[in-house]
Parts: sequence; C-alpha cells; structure tokens
Amino acid sequence: MARRPLPRVLSNGSAQISRGRELARTAAGGATDVLHPLITISRGLRRLAGAGRRKWTETPKDRRGPLLFLVASVILVVALVPYGPLLAGIVLMAAAGWRGRDRTPSQPEGPDESRVQRLASLYEALVPYFSVAEDPAPLYAHGGEWEKAFPAFEFDDSGRVCHLLIRYPAYFTDGETESRARIEHLLTVKAGRGREYLFSWDEEGNQLTVTALAPLPTDIAAQRFVTAPGETVLGFTDPTEVQRTLPLGYGEEQRDVPPVVWRTGLRSTEPHLLALGQAGSGTSTLLRSIALQALQHGDVLIVDGGGTGEFACLTGRDGVLAVECGLAGVLASLEWAATETERRLIAVNRTRQAGHPPPEDTKRPLWLLLDRPTAFTHLAAADGRKDPQALLQVPLRHGRAVSVAVVVAEQFDSAEALSDAVRQHTRARVVLGPATAEQHKAVLGAPPHTTPLPVVPAGRGYARLGTKPVHRLQVPVTPDPYDDATSDAHRQAVLDLLPPKTTPADGERVPEPTEAVPEAIAEPTKAVPEAIAEPTEAVTEAIAEPTEAVTEAIAEPTEAVTEAIAEPS
Repeated sequence: MARRPLPRVLSNGSAQISRGRELARTAAGGATDVLHPLITISRGLRRLAGAGRRKWTETPKDRRGPLLFLVASVILVVALVPYGPLLAGIVLMAAAGWRGRDRTPSQPEGPDESRVQRLASLYEALVPYFSVAEDPAPLYAHGGEWEKAFPAFEFDDSGRVCHLLIRYPAYFTDGETESRARIEHLLTVKAGRGREYLFSWDEEGNQLTVTALAPLPTDIAAQRFVTAPGETVLGFTDPTEVQRTLPLGYGEEQRDVPPVVWRTGLRSTEPHLLALGQAGSGTSTLLRSIALQALQHGDVLIVDGGGTGEFACLTGRDGVLAVECGLAGVLASLEWAATETERRLIAVNRTRQAGHPPPEDTKRPLWLLLDRPTAFTHLAAADGRKDPQALLQVPLRHGRAVSVAVVVAEQFDSAEALSDAVRQHTRARVVLGPATAEQHKAVLGAPPHTTPLPVVPAGRGYARLGTKPVHRLQVPVTPDPYDDATSDAHRQAVLDLLPPKTTPADGERVPEPTEAVPEAIAEPTKAVPEAIAEPTEAVTEAIAEPTEAVTEAIAEPTEAVTEAIAEPS
C-alpha cells in the first residue's frame, strides 16, 4: 500500500514556525523603536507618580491640608491662564521624558585598545602551538583574527585577563601531559605572573577555559571546627572544589569557608597522612592543628625530631601521652605504640569471635604525630640502635582497624630517608610551600590543576586524599604560643584550645603558670623573715637551759655503764 504524503502543514511546519518567530522578533524590534518615546514618557510618569506618593506619605498630617490647598491653587491658576492647560501638559511630558530616560551608562562595545593589544599578544603567542602548515583553514595564523579563537573573555580592575575561553584545533594533542604543560606555562607568563590559574580542558569540544583564582584566606586562626568524630580539617580550599562549608569566626563576624576534611577510622581508605615541605613551609603548624583537633576525642603521642620545642605547649596536657625529643624516649614510646596496637588487635579479635562489641579501650583514637622522624634514623644508625621508623610498621599496617592514625611530617631534603612502610601506607598526602611540578607529582601522584607560585605564605600548598582530586590548601594559623614572634590574637586562640594540665595520681591538679607565682618567689611573706630573725621563746629556752634529765644523764651515767667500764668482760 502506498504511503500517503504528510500534510503540508505538518511537513513544512518547522520552517513556517521558524519564519514566524523571525517575523515576530522583527516586528517586536520595530515596534520597540517606534514606541520608544512613548515607553520613556510612560516610565517617567510612573516615576513622577511614585515620587508624589512618597512625598504625600512623608508629609505630616498637620501639614497635608496647606499642601493640598497649595496644589489646588496652582491647578486653578493654570486653568484660568490662557493656554495654561496646554503649557502644563507640555511641561509634564517634558518632565516625564527626562525622568524616564535610561540612566545606565552605555558600555563600550568590546574591549579598549590596551585590552585588545593584550588579547592579540596572547593569540600571537599561541600560533606556533595551535597551527600546522598542512591546515587549509587555520584558526591560528600570524596576523589572524583573535575574535574567533577567544569567544569569551573578562578582565579585572587592573586590566589583566581573569577569565578566558580559548578554542583550539582538533589536531592539537590535548591528551598529552607535556603538550598541556607547555600551553599552561605560556598562558601563565602572558596572562600575568603572580597569580594562580585554573585550567579546564574540554577535549570533546576542543576548548580551554582559563580562570585566575583569588588567593586563599591566610587569616583563619585556630578554632573549634564543626566536625564529626573521625573528621580532621587539614585546611581550606576554593569554594568550587568541595560541596561543604564550615562556619568560622573572624572576631565578631562569621564566614562560611569550604574545608579539606580528612576522615580516619575503620571506614577510611586513607587512614595515615604524609606532609612534605621546605623549611618554614608550615608542616609543624599542620601537626599542631591536627593535634588540637585530635585531643577532643583521643590521645596523642608526639615525636619532635626538629628539637626546637615546637610542641612544648602540649607537654603535660590531658590526652598527651608524651612529647619525645630524645632517641631513647622516641624508641620507648614507639615500641609502646606498636605493642598497644597489637594488644588492641588481639582484644578486638577475641571479642569478635565471642560475638561481643569491641572493648571501650580499643575505640578511643590514638594519634602518632611525628615531626621529622628521619633525624632519629641517623642518630640510631650512629648509635647502633634500631631505626624508629621500623617500629611504625605495625601501626601503619593494622592501625586503621583499631583507631590508630599516623601522621608524618618531613622536609624535602630528607624525604629519601623515609622508610618504605611510611611511603606505602600514607595515602593522604600534603605538600606545603614552594615546590616544583616534579615534586608535586612525585608526592601527590598527580600534578595540581593550578599553576604553583614560586613564593607562597606559610601553610599554603596542595592536598590529595587517596585517589581524589588535588585541592589547593591553606592550613589554619596555629603557631607555637610560646614563640615571641606570635601575635597576641593567634597566641590566645591556641591557648584557648589547649586542654588542661594532667591530673596527678594524688588528685591534685598541676597549677597553671600565673602572674602571682613570680611575685611569690620575688617577695616572700613577712612571716618568714620574722621567724628567721626572732626565734620563739621556747626555742631560745631549749637552747639556753637544757632540761634536768639531760643534765643528770650527762653528769651521772647509769650504773650499767659504770659497771661495764669498771669490770670489762
């Protein structure tokens, strides 16, 4: 059976609809141009009416009568004057046209001359990378049109590019890391140094989006973060990288900042952390921040390989098991940690076999924080003792099952001395301070998605948790409160987070150092000098007049003594 052709309305409906839409748009545009004066006058009349209504509302009730009489008098005079209503209408229309005009300043179409020159320079710099001689219609050519290659762009107040959309030919090897790195380095140099750029490659659409990132805030002080047990805030990142924010206090105001949260415990896939950086990059600050958060729900054992007293403020605090700075103490503490991990494993295994929940003493988190442990590796080798890093093998391998977390901070120049167990089991990685692209890739396992800066503030770097994306990181300001260079606000913020001193066995609490102690030492009480200068009468009499019993005992020895002297055996 022959199929009937579709009706003409249905077969050509889309084309007619498109033409109808075009005609409607053209008619609307023409009507807008023709009726533009009327639209302006109507807008002005509406604004004048609104102004009059506000004036009437703001006028006190006792003055509304005279004002109404004045308006009526003006209307009466205008009505009686020859051509008065006509002249009043003309004045009203002129005022309405003036009030209804579009007051928004006209924006110049396209960028100015300096910005055009900057975009043309970027275009010319990309020609050798995005063009080949065999291309019959090259998108990039010397002296070509940059408008086709840069369909969208934005500039900041200083005149530098802050957002740029770049189109590139399909034959560009955007899947190779080296090719991408060359383009990113070129754009970083040409778009403006001293800023971090985010590069988003769209391989399917052959487009590259370049965005200049704002610097991360460096004024976030140490404070209590709203987190669940087992969550540790390493620092803060860009709002586009994470979907969670934390309310933080900045004096009297509060702001919501996106954090980088590290999760530990039984369900964690990256239970241990390794932080690397240069000297002064903020690795010790990161350990202090983690220690203050860990002391809320667990116990902390600290190994200070730097020997500079960075963790002296934690000594003797509740929950701090030890702060070791010597080789003997480090070996003893880490050996105890390994034994404690084994004990927890055995206890948990027995309770599971018996069908009971794990014991309470195996649920409390135990944190092992090691700052520059390779310093003790050299000391142990010179003294013929065991490497302290070898004692970390049990906590690193089996610590996740019994709530034992290990955090190691080391410098780049000593990173080669880290043991294989530390390298293999620390899946959460942090790089702080200036570092090369090779160092970032070697530590994090992937290059960062932004361009690192040669000079960064302390605590600034990158973090990667397992196989997740690389995030920009800014560690909260957690300085040593005993350092003289620390500001009063940051010192007090850390002191407020420190737990109280450990209670001794006799139940007496160790007093905090106060201002009264130096005064008591410098100015002893008046009773002490008086007691020294004027001894009591009883003491004087006892010294001056010995008792009769003592005198008789000295003058008249007993008969037994006399006989023993006279008649020896």
